[in-house]
Amino acid sequence: MKKVMIWLGYVLLGLLVFGLIYFSADAVLSRISLNKQEPSDTKAEIPFYVLSNGVHTDLVLPIKEGEQDWSKVFPIDHTKGKSADHRFIAIGWGDKGFYLNTPEWKDLTLKTALIAGLGIGETALHVTYYRNMSLGEDCRKLMISQEQYQALTDFILASLDKNAKGEPIYIQTNAQYGMDDAFYEAKGAYSLFYSCNTWSNHALKRANLPAGVWTVFDKGILRHYR
Repeated sequence: MKKVMIWLGYVLLGLLVFGLIYFSADAVLSRISLNKQEPSDTKAEIPFYVLSNGVHTDLVLPIKEGEQDWSKVFPIDHTKGKSADHRFIAIGWGDKGFYLNTPEWKDLTLKTALIAGLGIGETALHVTYYRNMSLGEDCRKLMISQEQYQALTDFILASLDKNAKGEPIYIQTNAQYGMDDAFYEAKGAYSLFYSCNTWSNHALKRANLPAGVWTVFDKGILRHYR
């Protein structure tokens, strides 16, 4: 019994040390700012938003910009509302089990958490259409250039898992969060070290937009968009 207690003590100590390192790394690295917006000859005329639900961040882009039409990539008919009067599309990446089985934190199970944390589950893109965006603490706006918009587009499209025809794979489910969202199969693995917010931060870095070195939390991104 004594050996078991000692072993449990080491496990708890290890978890505590890991937690301290993990949260400290995020607190430090997320504050190191990359890609600060500098005056440029390139026109920043496209509205872009970073949207958070308090935990998870989405990248919000105009549905139509130049030749890019997101409604052709993610058909409106895949949403429950099927409304065609939206102007913006919010796109986020994350663990498929979290998305489909955990609409609220009270629905989280140990199995879902372990699969996600260990990076052994599948991933999905969550797409939500909006008519308008309301600025606030959890919704920040920045005007971006055509080049930055294209970089974000390329990153998002590269995250999609596609069928033999090169089309996004729609996930048929009743787990939508509202009338204007849908899910699609994605590439990559979610883990403790690469979360939904790490994906968003990575996209921002690719587009030369304000971002931190590394973060797993939404606040690590939003602090660069005050």
